[in-house]
Amino acid sequence: MTALNDAKSEAAGMPSHVRDDLEKRLVRKIDLRLSVIVLLCAMSNIDKANISTARLAGFEEDLHLQGSQYATILSIVYVGFIVVQVPANMFLYWLERPAILIPCSMVMWGFISALTGMAQNYNEILIARLLLGFAEAPFSPGTMYLISGWYKRDELAMRATIINCGSVLSSGLGTLFSSGILAGMQGVLGQASWRWLFYIEGGLTVIVAIFAMFILPSFPHNTRWLTPEERSLAISRLADDGYGRMDGPGKQTTVQGLRDALSDWKVWWFTVAFIVHHIALSYGMYLPTLVATMGYDRTVTLLLTSPPSVLGIIGAFAFSRLSDHTHKRSIYIFASIAFTALGFIVAICTTNTVARYASMFLMALSAAGQMVLWAWIKNTFTREPAKRAVAIAMISGVSALGSIAGSYIWPLNWGPAYRSSYIICFAALGMFTAMLGVMHLHLKRVNEQIERKERNAQNIDDLQYPVGYRYLV
Repeated sequence: MTALNDAKSEAAGMPSHVRDDLEKRLVRKIDLRLSVIVLLCAMSNIDKANISTARLAGFEEDLHLQGSQYATILSIVYVGFIVVQVPANMFLYWLERPAILIPCSMVMWGFISALTGMAQNYNEILIARLLLGFAEAPFSPGTMYLISGWYKRDELAMRATIINCGSVLSSGLGTLFSSGILAGMQGVLGQASWRWLFYIEGGLTVIVAIFAMFILPSFPHNTRWLTPEERSLAISRLADDGYGRMDGPGKQTTVQGLRDALSDWKVWWFTVAFIVHHIALSYGMYLPTLVATMGYDRTVTLLLTSPPSVLGIIGAFAFSRLSDHTHKRSIYIFASIAFTALGFIVAICTTNTVARYASMFLMALSAAGQMVLWAWIKNTFTREPAKRAVAIAMISGVSALGSIAGSYIWPLNWGPAYRSSYIICFAALGMFTAMLGVMHLHLKRVNEQIERKERNAQNIDDLQYPVGYRYLV
């Protein structure tokens, strides 16, 4: 008997109230363990984005950067994402040990981030940023694949938000921490404060990674701290929800997963949509620069970047909770897009300081839709674990092309209004919306086909999907 059948047999033998109580305790236990990813995501975003903060403290002047060199340094990190993320997630699927792979990736990028502070010229900082991208590449798709292996479809959006809010939170609170370093470390041991920014934040990442090795789980079938009853329930509840198997004779190979992902047009559609999406949200990479156009000093500028991020977190929690509760995805994504588009329109139409700052709050609500969107993607590929691993990595990795392109649409000579930049973002957001609309209509039509087949089926074994399975749209 397979592990899945064993799990189903054990779970089926429980009284319903016992199973419900055990499931609640199990989910709380999983939540507690996986909550460490909030901190890991925060460190990932800080180490990737601290160069934007360093720009306010003489980074460009000290390294004698000219022309588009800063944009190149900003974007080069995404080359590693494009190259490494798919093979890294394929390796993770084969290894089945995210509790090892993810912290090891963090240790490497933490060291590289710390060493970035020692760069003396453009070539050295460029190499450091390139290596940072290669080291950090396994993290984002790896964590997304990890949480998709623990939660049911109607639990994913909220959990994805909780876990990924570390990235949003670090955009705000990280700047507060950075402002303290920039204000207090200038000239210490003869080093510029922006160098200490890399030393300290890179070192913290290494420390956090070491602790994470003892906290992170792997997957339900191979996590040691689960009791036999919890393991059986963790496996069976995902199988009942339409998830494919991650262990046993029915497990796909990594090559099968790669082939299936590459041959599925939905993976490519989401990938292209995300490329456009990253261009639309490229303002986030230049947020301290955009806030600085309001004329405040460095400390006030960094402080003013925090409130929009806090609103983004609140919106993400609200949208994700509603999305899981109503079993709907696209309507909340489109609502987030509407707020973001309004923010772009305000920024395009006026240079008034108050209005410009208010537009940043509207743009920050893009984070709400982004969390729901990732839950939608995971839901769309729940039934094939190997394919899901490749699909998540491919969408995340290849879409980094949008971040590379977005790095070059905010040149200094377009400031301080940056109207042309905002117009490009607005156009990209429109294309992104249209592409998601097509996917929504397609999955809705597929659900209707599944319903017809269930009504007309003579034998349950003839069905392609589990009874009651529907794509969340």
